[in-house]
Amino acid sequence: MRAQRRRKRRAHLRPGQLLLVFLGGAAGTAGREAVTLLLPALHGFPSATFAVNILGALLLGLLLESLDRAGSSPKSARRMRLLLGTGFMGGFTTYSTFAVDAALLLGAGSVGLGVLYALGCVVLGATASWCGILLGATRRRRGARAEDAR
Repeated sequence: MRAQRRRKRRAHLRPGQLLLVFLGGAAGTAGREAVTLLLPALHGFPSATFAVNILGALLLGLLLESLDRAGSSPKSARRMRLLLGTGFMGGFTTYSTFAVDAALLLGAGSVGLGVLYALGCVVLGATASWCGILLGATRRRRGARAEDAR
């Protein structure tokens, strides 16, 4: 009876999967804090938030493309996606801080910098994600060629 109830439990409510997201999120948050300490704001520009969001977009694109092409089991890929994609990248990147930083820049009268920051984050984030996807696809093709050569 208990095993049957566990099977029926939705994936996002399973303790093991929640733990993966929690652990990844804690590590991602620690990583973001490290970047924040290493990259102070430059002339009012929130460089740490900008950096983590662009880097996070690149890494998320790379991760998802790599998992898609890896041919690993769906269960293994799901765990990696939860740990690294949802957990780590969710804790590492920060949309809310990005939105607040943009609003603060605009509210302080730094309209040019605020618009540059907001548009730069969105455009460079999308570009970084695309580059991560291309990198994941390229890495997989190289690995396949190396296996064929053996």
